[in-house]
Amino acid sequence: MDKGLVLQDVTITKGGQPLLSVSHNIAPGEVLTVMGPSGVGKSTLLAFVTGTLASDFRATGRVILDGQDITDALPHQRRVGILFQDDLLFPHLSVGGNLAFGLTPGGNKAERASKIDAALAEVGLDGFADRDPATLSGGQKARVALMRMLLSDPCALLLDEPFSRLDAALRAQVRDMVFDRARARGLPVLMVTHDAEDAQATGGPIVTLGG
Repeated sequence: MDKGLVLQDVTITKGGQPLLSVSHNIAPGEVLTVMGPSGVGKSTLLAFVTGTLASDFRATGRVILDGQDITDALPHQRRVGILFQDDLLFPHLSVGGNLAFGLTPGGNKAERASKIDAALAEVGLDGFADRDPATLSGGQKARVALMRMLLSDPCALLLDEPFSRLDAALRAQVRDMVFDRARARGLPVLMVTHDAEDAQATGGPIVTLGG
């Protein structure tokens, strides 16, 4: 089976007008960056990959993940994780509760708690399981959001401007952490951004839209 994420001749149109065209094989651990200004269709591309494309868009081409064509699969069947600009943590759940939401089904309570503790330890948040997300710093929230997504055991990672709301020092730290975790797990990564520094930091190929 061929590992990685393949965007095979993907073209998206709106109202009959071409919006974007992308064709690329993203290897495990590689980051493909799609750059361009707001409104050029970057997030629309991610919506096509996740199966949530709005009805006013039309798309052709295929999305193939680890050798399986997922173009027509339901969103929850695609095993694609995504991080957004906002951490989107559930305010009514503890940090541990948020991570439990991401966990794949199975295992008893102790096993699930152990996975949550290990995930927190991996990103330097030992003992944070009972914390209220509102008490966390921006960087801590970003780490929890990342681990919640990784606990769902995705086969690919999508990044939708995920570092844009972080200050410069924190931005580099969180960015490195995300890329390091993705590479360690062999996840192909598709990032959309308008930030050249984020794009250069990936060390991977860059596709520029709306030049």
